[in-house]
Amino acid sequence: TTVAEALKQLAGIDLLATLAADGPDRDALAAQASDAGINVADDDTWSDIFSRFVVTIEPRLGVGTSTLLTEYPTVEAALARPCPHDARVAERFELYCCGVELANGFGELTDADEQRRRFNAEMEKKEKRYGQRYPLDEDFLSALSHMPPASGCAVGFDRLVMLATGASRIDQVLWTPLPDA
Repeated sequence: TTVAEALKQLAGIDLLATLAADGPDRDALAAQASDAGINVADDDTWSDIFSRFVVTIEPRLGVGTSTLLTEYPTVEAALARPCPHDARVAERFELYCCGVELANGFGELTDADEQRRRFNAEMEKKEKRYGQRYPLDEDFLSALSHMPPASGCAVGFDRLVMLATGASRIDQVLWTPLPDA
């Protein structure tokens, strides 16, 4: 199912109505969050609010059968290429079982100009919020222009072991113990 379909069904929001070609509409998502009883702070970004919605639906994903959540908003998929049918969403997915995210994958963005634009936009946000920005990785951007179409997927092995053993917390299955706090 797509992220937009899952959020519509499980949280009653119209995600795509908050995504425009020129970027996400923070106020539109904030209004839907308020209507759904989710607290929104004045300095919350669109991504902050989106994350709160995702957290509310995650426990219901992959219950009874696995769920493949597809087409994440492009703004939430920094290294993924946009979907050909709708540039507001990206070729990114997450696999859920028993309310736990087990894998995250996406089609790699290999357009160096688009990646540069995204990196610059993120650095502008960082500078505005934290007063600093980092230099862009020019070697990475240069390599993109030579990269063929590609995709990848990362599996959270520790999460898989947690589900397989019935552990209630991920720290119960980590192979390197955490120091006591």
